[in-house]
Amino acid sequence: MAQPPKEPRRTAIILSGGGARGAYEVGVLSYVFDEFTRLRGSPPPVDIICGTSVGAINGCFLAAHLMDPVLGMRRLVELWSELQLSRVLGFGVRQIMGIPRLALGGLGGDGTGLFDVRPMAELVQREISWRSVARNLRRRRLRALCVSTTEISTGRTVVFMQTSPDSVIPAHAPPRTLFRADHIGPQHALASAAIPLLFPPVRIDGELYLDGGLRQNTPIAPALRLGATHIFAIGGSREVRGLNRSEEGEKLQKMPGAAFLMGKILNAFLLDHVDVDLELLTRLNNVIVDGTRSYGEGFIDSISQQAQTRGAPAYRWVNCFAIRPSEDIGRLASLHVRKGRFKGDPYVTKKVLTLLDLGVGTEADLASYLMFDGQFCRQLIDMGRADARARRHEMMAFFEDNNGDRSPPIDNEESGTWNVPSEFPIGT
Repeated sequence: MAQPPKEPRRTAIILSGGGARGAYEVGVLSYVFDEFTRLRGSPPPVDIICGTSVGAINGCFLAAHLMDPVLGMRRLVELWSELQLSRVLGFGVRQIMGIPRLALGGLGGDGTGLFDVRPMAELVQREISWRSVARNLRRRRLRALCVSTTEISTGRTVVFMQTSPDSVIPAHAPPRTLFRADHIGPQHALASAAIPLLFPPVRIDGELYLDGGLRQNTPIAPALRLGATHIFAIGGSREVRGLNRSEEGEKLQKMPGAAFLMGKILNAFLLDHVDVDLELLTRLNNVIVDGTRSYGEGFIDSISQQAQTRGAPAYRWVNCFAIRPSEDIGRLASLHVRKGRFKGDPYVTKKVLTLLDLGVGTEADLASYLMFDGQFCRQLIDMGRADARARRHEMMAFFEDNNGDRSPPIDNEESGTWNVPSEFPIGT
């Protein structure tokens, strides 16, 4: 059987959410566009950037610096390393007094979040050149920039997309998802990063939006619909594989408080989608691999014809490389809170974060989302660099791969990558 023509390679970088945990993905990006770029001889290709929550902010920053991503990522590392909590999230007596209201499940009638995000908004407005984002898309240095949000009135995921002149918004979206063309600016990035209750929602064209990670924390689906052939995804949580308690955590000695439980809820909303996405990707990949082994190379063409008959996109092999933290960020946050080594005013910062931690066990998940502190962020940046460096050989193979045909790589089970069908509605 004649092989179908190869598709042009299109690489998508997928950046997930997690508040201050976004420093980890900055570390990975720093390695990719600095040390790894030197090893490779040139920056790796980037055609599509999809971000959710803090990943949207990092993604927009990268999109603005594609003319010189090495210098851009060095600046991003510098920004995260110099963060002070009081300069990112405005808080004082009013915010401290608001913590009990958060624990009781309400923030009064003002309709805002616990924290004042005006300092963060000013940072996003000042440090990201939104004109450069538009220029890089217009000059085709980037095919598409996607920012995922959650529309409050409907609960659906709205993915704002800005594309290059030769790209179009996909006609098909996953269930309860809307692809919307727009000129992406600071309001989109801030809306995507608006963690419920903690940060206020953001109004765009009359509608209120919250954190896109509530339903689509790993925004792979938009990239696939845009024709991505290679997916480079950075997660915000450590993979856990049924370890026993002595390895994975201590038994709680007292009933957890609201802040501890809210940290776990945020993990479920904003981080645990990664586990589900990758498990489903692997399962569907195995179906196609097994189908090809059983029925031959025409298997994928046959099922693609069936998909197109019902108006769905054809199946297409996509090489997906996922990298995740090697250590538990919640535990690192707890240790950092106890040490109390913060930039800026350490007394106020430690007081607030200690209240959020409540001293339960060895984890401070909620604090890990809010600890926009340069010292803590630097730890995560260093971990991201180290994790990426440890997988540099796999990464080199991923970025050098240019197999654009649709035949499944039958023997890739130990490669650390996945080939996934483009029709799968990931993140929904």
